[in-house]
Amino acid sequence: MELAKLNFKEDFDFQIKRDKDKFFIYDLVRKSWLMLTPEEWVRQHWVHYFHYIKGRNLSSLILEKKLVLNGTTKRIDLMVTEKTVAKVLVECKAPEIKLTEKTFEQAARYNSILQAEEIILSNGLQHIYAKLIDGKYEFYKGEF
Repeated sequence: MELAKLNFKEDFDFQIKRDKDKFFIYDLVRKSWLMLTPEEWVRQHWVHYFHYIKGRNLSSLILEKKLVLNGTTKRIDLMVTEKTVAKVLVECKAPEIKLTEKTFEQAARYNSILQAEEIILSNGLQHIYAKLIDGKYEFYKGEF
């Protein structure tokens, strides 16, 4: 399986295994093997980034949490919490998905419920970083 080299300064040591023609990646948070999709590849980079680089406890990382938005059940990709308070919402896309205003609006809608201080929208190659200040998003260039 050819995995895209993602735009992170660090190289992480992932556990990857193959079963017949399918590949799986070990998720540190859920302590289980997950199907290695392009989106999961991006999500696992963020899990490793927050845990190994930023020093976050695995218990502060919440993956694929259900969220009800306008009567519809959605799932967030990754949320970083501090004492159960949402701090960073990370919306992951596959590397081939372009990040647009529409994809950011999806994360912002999720965040209208979560109220995290920051949003990171990432396809692994490009990262958009925004901070919620006085009800408005201010965009920053982040280094990851």
